[in-house]
Amino acid sequence: MSENRVKGEMRTDLDCEISSLPARQWAEAVFVVDKEEIIMEISAEQKTIIALSVGEEAVWKGTLEGLKMLLRGEIKGR
Repeated sequence: MSENRVKGEMRTDLDCEISSLPARQWAEAVFVVDKEEIIMEISAEQKTIIALSVGEEAVWKGTLEGLKMLLRGEIKGR
């Protein structure tokens, strides 16, 4: 049997760590691949803000519309 290479967890401000979990204002998903953390945090207060990071040096943060534009190639990341 092969070793699992990916670990994942979901967290919210309601201290839940399960699938199909409720959240009021924010949620965070953390995946670990070969000791490297991949994190997505979503804040849904007045505007939806998304933060993506891989390690400490590769970080993107912006609005939901900004993420759509980034994925469509309409804007460049920093």
